[in-house]
Amino acid sequence: MSLLELRGVSVDYDGTPVLRDVDLDLADGELVLVSGPTGSGKSTLLGVVTGLVPRFSGGTLVGDVLLDDVSVVHAAPRERAHAVGYVGQDPLAGFVTDTVEEELAYGMEQLGLPPETMRRRVEETLDLLGIADLRGRDLRTLSGGQQQRVAIGAVLTMHPRLLVLDEPTSALDPTAAEDVLATLTRLVHDLGVTVLLAEHRLERVVPFADRMVLLGADGRVQVGEPADLLETSPVVPPLVELGRAAGWSPLPLSVREARRRARALDLVPPAEAVSVDPAPGVDVRRLSVVHGRTVAVREVSLPLGAGRVTALMGRNGAGKSSLLWAVQGSGPRQAGSVRVAPSGSDPADLKAGGRRSLVGLLPQQAGDLLYLETVDEECAAGGPRTRGLLDELVPGIPGDRHPRDLSEGQRLALALALVLAGDPPVLLLDEPTRGLDYGAKAALARTLRRLATDGRTVVVSTHDVEFVAQAADEVVVLADGEVVSRGPARRVVAESPAFAPQVTKVLGAPWLRVDEVAAALEGRGS
Repeated sequence: MSLLELRGVSVDYDGTPVLRDVDLDLADGELVLVSGPTGSGKSTLLGVVTGLVPRFSGGTLVGDVLLDDVSVVHAAPRERAHAVGYVGQDPLAGFVTDTVEEELAYGMEQLGLPPETMRRRVEETLDLLGIADLRGRDLRTLSGGQQQRVAIGAVLTMHPRLLVLDEPTSALDPTAAEDVLATLTRLVHDLGVTVLLAEHRLERVVPFADRMVLLGADGRVQVGEPADLLETSPVVPPLVELGRAAGWSPLPLSVREARRRARALDLVPPAEAVSVDPAPGVDVRRLSVVHGRTVAVREVSLPLGAGRVTALMGRNGAGKSSLLWAVQGSGPRQAGSVRVAPSGSDPADLKAGGRRSLVGLLPQQAGDLLYLETVDEECAAGGPRTRGLLDELVPGIPGDRHPRDLSEGQRLALALALVLAGDPPVLLLDEPTRGLDYGAKAALARTLRRLATDGRTVVVSTHDVEFVAQAADEVVVLADGEVVSRGPARRVVAESPAFAPQVTKVLGAPWLRVDEVAAALEGRGS
């Protein structure tokens, strides 16, 4: 008997189909990965499983949802809360208390569990997730990885049999993401919990998945073994793309598998690019940012060259976002200055309109830039280039759709198009690949490269090492608010196992990207 079944489920919004005739069985103790292009309906599918769709999203649902062979399609989400737990894309937005211990107990309080049961489960969950030292901490002071584990713990204390997660690693640095995935794997293997998660960064999750649900642009799904679906899928991680280029069969799903196959390759490494001193772009001098008693940025001096894409990397809480906001001029500064060439203006000295024309900033919460009623209205307000930029990133978004009804990736693409359309000489982007599939990330990388070629200064704060390999000329690594490493992307990512892309892990330095390997293979055969 299946734990949960979807039978012939279709969902549409205002006549636009999002899911079509979906059949899915979830058994006890398996990890099922949901993937597909940006806007293909992954979050909608998770919402059907949890009962949030269509009750809180609107739209029309046809078909049936069975929990332990009993239909719950018309039941309120609370009727399946004892069996199904849900963790959304933004853990902090879902917290309802102040401290870790209170958050872990809150769900049980709503279920009316006895105090002694609540106390025991809180202690068990703190130990299971390795967060006992955080029990009294304010939730707002935790790093992204810690918040994600607390959000999972707040659901686990209710002992769900099915845990549903939407993009659980999208905001996490590589090490924190590995910790969360290890936790999920332990829940599946040791406790028999079923995990259903949607994720764009397949390179992180595929090695752990028992099965995969692949959504197409038409709303239909394929369900099967990851290796089988990835043979023909247009959405594949770099490792699978490398396997295709090398003609390997079956395709590798882990770095270890690929490394064994790669021993037979005889490739000439790519030539090192000739380093050219960049033109002046932004000069950051002795910049410090303090939040309360926490020093987020500590006397950072950093020249950012025009004509380059610079990636800011580092673990969650390293100070990347604080640095971007301080450079843009809106964020607080304890000390230091920022000068933008050629005028030497400091954005902090300018009014809001002047800052925006000089420095464009895409914040982590991209929806903060969207305030009109339709996509068409947002594009019209952004200027004539906005729609074209949006279609380049994520094509086919209906113009009459409300921005709040878009997927996370679609909202981000729309906000990014608005920032790019302003054509500022300095562009700052904070986690711009959250919610984007591989095709959209490749389009974004091309766009940023083109802007840099045109002489703009582009700075990207990101945890996405594969995107850095595609887009960045230079990498700056922050730790505890200080610059601990800086240099060409090819050198810096190779020096750090945590920040190395999959191709580097398989073939070693100086390899970065699959296209380099494909070119070397083609050259060997010619």
